[in-house]
Amino acid sequence: MSMGLEIVGIALGFLGLILAMVTCALPMWRVTAFIGANIVTAQNIWEGLWMNCVTQSTGQMQCKVYDSMLALTQDLQASRAMTIIAIILGVLGVMISIVGAKCTNCIEDESCSPRIWLS
Repeated sequence: MSMGLEIVGIALGFLGLILAMVTCALPMWRVTAFIGANIVTAQNIWEGLWMNCVTQSTGQMQCKVYDSMLALTQDLQASRAMTIIAIILGVLGVMISIVGAKCTNCIEDESCSPRIWLS
């Protein structure tokens, strides 16, 4: 594989890692809209992995961090766990791809490099 493709792969892996972190932090995992008898009582509720936010029809937004993990529904608890696992594996994957790339010299003896990564 050429060195250019390795650099593109590392860059895409790093971009995916950054986007996974942003996705984990955003409070827009579940959006619910309540519209009362008139538009004045309208509310948008955004539920995220770490907090929920309520936006009034006046444009005012109030966010509150969850008091406990039990306050989350099961689907958001599973999403939180899988997102954290994805970020950890993404960091590990980017680090391994940087160390194992041909453009880096972390391991002096090239013949033992594949055996080190298999162990």
